[in-house]
Amino acid sequence: MIGILDVGAGIRAVLGAIYPPHCLSCNAIVGTDGGLCGSCWRDTPFVTGLVCDCCGAPLPGDDPGGVVMCDDCLNVERPWTRGRAAMAYRDNARRLVLRFKHGDRTEMAPALAEWLAGAGQEIIEPGMLVAPVPLHWRRLFSRRYNQAALLSEALARRMALPSCPDLLLRRRFTGSQGGKSHDQRFANIASAIVVNPRRMSLLSDARVLLVDDVMTSGATFAACAEAIVSAGAKEVRVLALARVAKDD
Repeated sequence: MIGILDVGAGIRAVLGAIYPPHCLSCNAIVGTDGGLCGSCWRDTPFVTGLVCDCCGAPLPGDDPGGVVMCDDCLNVERPWTRGRAAMAYRDNARRLVLRFKHGDRTEMAPALAEWLAGAGQEIIEPGMLVAPVPLHWRRLFSRRYNQAALLSEALARRMALPSCPDLLLRRRFTGSQGGKSHDQRFANIASAIVVNPRRMSLLSDARVLLVDDVMTSGATFAACAEAIVSAGAKEVRVLALARVAKDD
């Protein structure tokens, strides 16, 4: 007798033959869904080795043991405790992020969440509340989706963690942070992000994992973390799909 599981496996095999998995970047046929071909994998700067424990920036040298922080995190007080990033924001990583963010490639979210899970394995803990960096309604209306929310939801499902996609609200339109100096970025985002009044009860003594697509200066993460901590959270950690490195 043919079981239901056998039928399901057979259907998946047929569909796989008709619609084989394609590379997320170049569309070449690959072995698994959500994968990269060999060439695109080599061109994607995944963050490995020594990193800043606070922001996830890649650092030169070998791991000396203990907590290591980059110059920026030593000089700028961060309202979060630890952070990681899956990729350096350049080369194929930049192309992937822009395709996901502006190209309506929302189906990429589960695969990108796998990379986030790998990058964040040292800072993700059971029971953490996962939340995205919010978009202002004007930006959400024009883009039609919040890429950070898609990532955070997919990551929460992958890690079996509670999720709150509307934990934060961006109450003031801040425009693009691109082209602004470090100080201008922090000034532009100051007081623009608040905790959703309907979600305040979730933050009492909570540990929160903030998710975004790209971290540059950390200004947006800082504004989000400050709002969350002020609302009673115990700790905030941050996780970005890509990190702009100082040398890029």
